[in-house]
Amino acid sequence: PAMLKALQSERQPRIDISFPEIEKFDALVPPRSEGPKAYVSIMEGCSKYCTFCVVPYTRGEEFSRPFDEVITEIVELAEQGVREVTLLGQNVNAYAGARHGGGTLDFAELLAYAAAVEGIDRLRYTTSHPIDFTDALIDAYRHIPELVSHLHLPVQSGSDRILSAMKRRYRVADYEAIIADLLDARPDISLSSDFIVGFPGESAEDFNATMDLIERVGFDHSFSFIYSARPGTPAAALADDVPMEEKRERLSRLQALIDSQASAISSSMVGTTQRILVDGVSRKNAGHLSGRTENNRVVNFVGDDVSIGDFVDVHITEALPNSLRAQVVGDVASTSVMMTPASLGASVLD
Repeated sequence: PAMLKALQSERQPRIDISFPEIEKFDALVPPRSEGPKAYVSIMEGCSKYCTFCVVPYTRGEEFSRPFDEVITEIVELAEQGVREVTLLGQNVNAYAGARHGGGTLDFAELLAYAAAVEGIDRLRYTTSHPIDFTDALIDAYRHIPELVSHLHLPVQSGSDRILSAMKRRYRVADYEAIIADLLDARPDISLSSDFIVGFPGESAEDFNATMDLIERVGFDHSFSFIYSARPGTPAAALADDVPMEEKRERLSRLQALIDSQASAISSSMVGTTQRILVDGVSRKNAGHLSGRTENNRVVNFVGDDVSIGDFVDVHITEALPNSLRAQVVGDVASTSVMMTPASLGASVLD
């Protein structure tokens, strides 16, 4: 209405380039699952303004979906047989969802309520920013067994100088302190991260600091990329002074190191018993079933009395480059009776 009024009075074209908040989640389709896993969007945008990132300019600043909507969607998915939910957002740690009746809930509180939904036995989330990784979220790993022992926490670089140039707003020591606290809360947690190599000004010493960090932490997986300028970002104004050949060589070294760490972790799982969620038929053998461990390993196995959507304990017999092989042991936990939104209770939705 304000734009129309201005147009009528000034006779000049008007364009609204703001990011509407109230409509952000209106276009979401009704929750529907084709299997035992589902993804639930809980927020959009980012307010951190890292110098290399376009998200604040393309998706706007952080805006959280109302708590009641998130929980209701999770309940509806559970009714359809979903047993694992992944909560999505550009920076889920910053979640502050409005609650019916007033007030807001933070991300750790949302996790606790989501875990209380009957039928939801696993919770994952992505992506996180270290600056918003609170003590309450670390405590969630102590008290919420449904929260898997796997975390994706982007660090981007192991050099304080480069982190400052990226405007990440933490130091390497801060990141490692979070990891230490997480390991105290959940000793078996598996860690993955994001890395950018060849950021403007990255020296050999800066890159070696990143490699040293990887050695110290022991990452299980990474999304790693060669830096390329994004138009309109502050970093695009910096001299892209690392030769492409050097960028490629650094990326190759980084990925080889993390691959070796991941391979060692897979090998260490041979001979152990792992609980997996059966999510489909093996891609390479139609006579086998497939599922995932808490640390996101694909496991293929023969399961004559097992159904998709079951949780089952398996004995890991072999580690392959991209998967594990296993045999079923113990009992199968079939899909439980699901609850309705009403039965979730006024303590959650009111």
